[in-house]
Amino acid sequence: MTVEFPALSLILLLPALGVVFNLFFGARWGRAAVNVVGPGVMFAAFGVATWAFWTLLAMPPGGALVMHLWGWIEAGQFHADLGLRVDALSGVMVMIVTGVGALIHLYSVGYMAHDEDFARFFTYMNLFALSMLILVLADNLLMMFVGWEGVGLCSYLLIAFWYTNPQYAYNGRKAFVVNRIGDAGFLLGMFTIVATLGAHDVWTLDFVALRNNAALMGGTAATAACFLLFIGATGKSAQIPLYVWLPDAMVGPTPVSALIHAATMVTAGVYMIARLGFMFTMAPSTLDLVATVGAVTAIFAASIAIVQPDIKKVLAYSTISQLGYMFLGVGSGAYASGIFHVMTHAFFKGLLFLCAGSVIHALGGEQDMNKMGGLRRKLPITFWTMFIATFAIAAVFPFSGYFSKDLILEAAYDSGHTWLWLLGVITAGLTSFYMFRLIFMTFFGDSRVEADKEHHIHESPATMTVPLIVLAILATVGGWVNLPDGWLWGNAFVRFLAPAVGTFKPVIEANSTQLSLIALAASIVGIVLAWVLYIQLPGIPFLLAWRLKAPYELLLNKYYIDELYNLVVTRPLFWVSQNVLNRAIDSFVIDGAAEGAGLAVQTSGQVARRAETGNVQHYAFVYLLGALGIVAYYLFLVTGR
Repeated sequence: MTVEFPALSLILLLPALGVVFNLFFGARWGRAAVNVVGPGVMFAAFGVATWAFWTLLAMPPGGALVMHLWGWIEAGQFHADLGLRVDALSGVMVMIVTGVGALIHLYSVGYMAHDEDFARFFTYMNLFALSMLILVLADNLLMMFVGWEGVGLCSYLLIAFWYTNPQYAYNGRKAFVVNRIGDAGFLLGMFTIVATLGAHDVWTLDFVALRNNAALMGGTAATAACFLLFIGATGKSAQIPLYVWLPDAMVGPTPVSALIHAATMVTAGVYMIARLGFMFTMAPSTLDLVATVGAVTAIFAASIAIVQPDIKKVLAYSTISQLGYMFLGVGSGAYASGIFHVMTHAFFKGLLFLCAGSVIHALGGEQDMNKMGGLRRKLPITFWTMFIATFAIAAVFPFSGYFSKDLILEAAYDSGHTWLWLLGVITAGLTSFYMFRLIFMTFFGDSRVEADKEHHIHESPATMTVPLIVLAILATVGGWVNLPDGWLWGNAFVRFLAPAVGTFKPVIEANSTQLSLIALAASIVGIVLAWVLYIQLPGIPFLLAWRLKAPYELLLNKYYIDELYNLVVTRPLFWVSQNVLNRAIDSFVIDGAAEGAGLAVQTSGQVARRAETGNVQHYAFVYLLGALGIVAYYLFLVTGR
């Protein structure tokens, strides 16, 4: 059942109006106007999204709200329209983007209060929200790709927001280039789908049409298309091997990290796989690859996070690790479980980044946890809200992360991925350890804050603390929408998503209670270990770092992956570009062709100049020769004499 819902266009129109206002009138009307319009359009969009979501809830299962905007592309038999669709899957995503996005916009009012480029900042933020909303509301794959590219562009603009710093500008370019590599895979995947379905006279990328005609893809074509689309997902959602851009993205303002790299953009790959789950199910080998890459990425990033001294870098690698969990969920065929973790992660990770921003704001830009400590008494709201978020990400009952992480690990085990489930359990322990390490180093123990910053420490203004409190509530109760089977409304969220993403079909029937207790035990072990090392025996970590210097340096330097990429990829490409493309192709072939064409014209001009002397007698003689030639042609060739 589908219902026309014209108000869907307002969800896009409102942030678009914010972009126009901030771009053309923001600097002229001043900070107060921008501070109202920037967050205001997002809260208004959230209001419309809530209206649409409640309307959807009142419809029978499998219903959708749609709106056709206008025709877009007509190329031969292929056609694509601009249309919006809100079903169970996109309904959840649009609520996350507008709801969490609005809170982060409000937080930004306080965080960016002293930045002179406030109008440009909110222009980029509203533009990012618009792009992400296009991505999740699109009713076809091509329109989704427009939003996909839009969030990639906005990510570059926001990461490099303080572009006068050369390193920040470089990190923005790095994010842009790495995402383009993934996007090439997305494009090739779309081309594969069009070519395969076009052979069966199906010339559309509309999601409903793709689902109805998925059987025409066949195993080989579906595997190829899904593999290429997965490459795109690894770029946008920072999975191995294209994860390297996300840690460097932390140089942007902290609200950017919360919005783009925790709550919305990086989950786009998970959303795309869930949206095309009917096709990925036809390609089990690709689905296994998704699960394997997710589990390996989760434990890989978690191992790096356990030694990082930068508070935002810890959260960055935590994001990569949690995204790995999401990929493990969708790769196990439990698409609803992956989306459930997308939602809870938006609450607790968005909160963690905003709390980190509150700490950094209070310490005048300091991000090194070795220069913090004892802050819980001076930043009580920040401390308690971050404490709640840490319990949530550590999957401690009854916080939101417990329910979503449990569901993913159970799906991994039930789908037959026993070793991947084990990696997930170990990662759960590592997650608890590095997150409580962050809490203990930042808020407990003696103060290690530099003397000149100590007396300036104060709690953030209400525009920053109110979003923290709201997100803390969501991080606590947000997972209750999908209580385990047999508990009140058990599995309500999964049942709600089932018409849009399908139903998970387990291969093994395991005892869910036992699996849950094992994962919870791993989390508790991580918490206890962090408490012992950073509260009871705070000298031990330094001793271990000295005794285990080689592995410590390996983790601290992120397995030297950036250096490896520089050696294997970047330097060879620069050598090829300088010595082959520049000197041989550009200088010899391209410049040679251009200069050769110019020389040919110059030479022909010299010849023509010698012929055109300006002498009348010479012209008359040439005219006479021509006339005689014509007469000779007529007499000897035409008449045959």
